[in-house]
Order: sequence, then structure tokens, then C-alpha cells
Amino acid sequence: MRKTVIYIVFALVTIGLKAQSLEGYLQEAELNSPMIQALELRYNIAKEKVNEVNTLPNTTFGAGYFVSEPETRTGAQRAKFSVSQMLPWFGSITTRENYASAMAETEYAEIAIAKRKLALSVAQSYYNLYGIQAKQKVLQENIALLKTYETLALTSVEVGNASAVDVLKLQIRQNELQQQKEVLEQSYIAEQAVFNNLLNRDESIAVEVVEVMDVPENDPMLNKEDLSLNPELLKYDQLYESVTQSELLNQKENAPSFGIGLDYIPVSERDDMVFSDNGKDIVMPMVTLSVPIFNNKFRSVSKQNELRQKEIELQKVERLNVLENAYANAISQRNQARIAHQTQEKNLKQAKDAEEILIKNYETGTIDFNDVLDIQELQLKFQTNQIQSVQLYYLQSAIINYLINK
Repeated sequence: MRKTVIYIVFALVTIGLKAQSLEGYLQEAELNSPMIQALELRYNIAKEKVNEVNTLPNTTFGAGYFVSEPETRTGAQRAKFSVSQMLPWFGSITTRENYASAMAETEYAEIAIAKRKLALSVAQSYYNLYGIQAKQKVLQENIALLKTYETLALTSVEVGNASAVDVLKLQIRQNELQQQKEVLEQSYIAEQAVFNNLLNRDESIAVEVVEVMDVPENDPMLNKEDLSLNPELLKYDQLYESVTQSELLNQKENAPSFGIGLDYIPVSERDDMVFSDNGKDIVMPMVTLSVPIFNNKFRSVSKQNELRQKEIELQKVERLNVLENAYANAISQRNQARIAHQTQEKNLKQAKDAEEILIKNYETGTIDFNDVLDIQELQLKFQTNQIQSVQLYYLQSAIINYLINK
């Protein structure tokens, strides 16, 4: 898969956001990833094997010297020199190249999978950072709200409409929220380290996360059939093709191979006779043929290839089931996030209405600070749940896009 496609997909996930920042992080993560770089090197090695197989067997040279020179009619043979070259059956080299290319394509499929997984991890960490940051902001707002109530409580204590206990309760609640905020700060630092490590950079580098995210009114159109284009499944097609090429190569290796050669024997002249071929050297062209008569090996390899293809088909079906389950679960979780977000929005509005009623009661001197604490706690709960529903929506959207992105 081309990396630009990955970026477009995750840009679609962040509808209504400053998606460019996430896209930039995705680009940086892919460029810096040592895992992807290692996989690309492995792919380049696999491609180089195409050149490795495009070769002939070693040429054989031989030389011998007759210690006891055999006499022939034309003279004594002094030495023997030979050269021979075995040649594979017609089309064997091309078949080897096709097999090597098919194996290289399986490595390329691994790169596509790794890029998708890395992009998914970066997006998920990004949304986790958003969730932590948004909760910190809400906590800070609630702490400020409680300080306002504390001021009101102190005023009420002066006029006898509240007790010092109410003030202490408000202060204790502020302390609890401050603790939660500081804990979230530590969580943010840890998640920021995770995010920066995914980008293969210093853990302390600040990450820019969007301030506001919301659930869009409508989800993008999805086509479940695109699940079949996931590289996790396409990998099995490449593996199947590599086994097919392996069998074609096996058939070629089961064919005869032949060789050509030449023997040269220098001959000494005879001193006791004079004739036309006296001392004539011997030149003998040769042709050899290698036939695999005992070919149990090749039949066994063919059977293994057949079984391997069936195994790959079953593995693909099993993986498709896993991806379909993940897709169904992600759709369900995203729909649940939308429902939760809508519910929390209603609850939050009602909590705001209750807060306004309490403020109006304060003007008449009848405010109950226990109710204030209860409403504040409910309001914080609804705000936190709303953030979690937004975060869950985008986390599941990222998974969906990982699964069905073309």
C-alpha cells in the first residue's frame, strides 16, 4: 500500500479536526520507523535474489598429464585438457526468477501490514493523549468552579447561612480533583513517551494534540467488502502464488539437464614413421545429458506444495474470520460511543440547569452546599464520560480504517 493512502484514511477519521497534525505525525513515524526500514531492507534483499538465480552452473575446467604416455597410431598422448558447461532445461532460469519475485512480493506484503499497524498505533496513542489532555482541562475547570463556590460558602458563613464544614468539604473536593489532575499529568507523560517512541524520537518532545474533538453527525460510508483488500489477507494470496511458482520450478528441476564440453589431447609426433596425421592433436566435442530417473524427491516436493496451498487457503479463511469479528466489534463499539455521547450531552445540559437553580437559590440565601457538591460531582462525571465516548469513537474509527482501508 502506498503511504499516501494511509494518511488519507486517518485524515478521514479525524473529520472536523485539524487532521493535518496527525497526518504529519503518521508521515514522521513511517519515515523514522526502524522496523519498517528493516522490512524494506529485507524486501530489497529478496528482490536481489532475482539476480542471484539468473545464473548458470559453474563452468568445469580439467587438466591431466599422462605420466605413462599411451601410444597411438599417430603418436603418444601427453596430456588432456577439458572444459564443460551444464545447462538447465529450457525456461528453468525464468522460472527461478519468477519464484524469487514471488517470494519478494510476500516480503512487500509484510511492509504494507507493518505500515498499517504503525499508523494505527500512532493514531491510538494520539487519541489517548487527547483524552488525557481533555480530562485535565475539565478538572481544571471544575477546580475553578469549586473555588467560586468556596467564595460563596465563605460569604454564607459570614451571614450565618452556611457552616465552616461546608467550606472544608469544598476544599477537600478541590484537593481530590487536584490529585486526579496531577495523576493525569503523569499518565500524559507516559503516553507521550509511547507516542514519541512510535515516532522513534526523544521521549521528552512535546506532542501537539487538538484542543477539541467531537463525534460527527454522520459516519463515513463503509463497504465491508473492502475487508478482502486488507494486506493481512493479501499476504496469503502472495504466499499462495509463491507456492505455485515453487511447483513450477520443481517441475523444471525434474526435467533433464544437458551440457556441452570439449576435450583436447596434445599428441607427440612419431620419429619412426612419416605419415600425414603424424602427431595430430585430438579435439573431441562432447554433449552430456543428466536425467532424474529416481525422482521421488520431486514427487514429494509436489505433494508438499499441494498441501501447503491448502494450508494457506485455510489460514486465509481463518484470518478473514478474525478480521470480520474485529470489524463487527469496532462498528458496535463506535455506535455505543455515539449513543453514550448523546446521553452524556443530555445529562450535562440537565446538570447545568441544576447548577443554575442552585445559583439562583444562593441569591435568596437558601443554597445547600451538599447539593452543590453532588451536582459538581455529577457534572464532572458526565464531562469525563463524554470525553471517553469521543475518544472511544475515534479509537474504533481508527481500527475500522485499518481493517477496510483500500
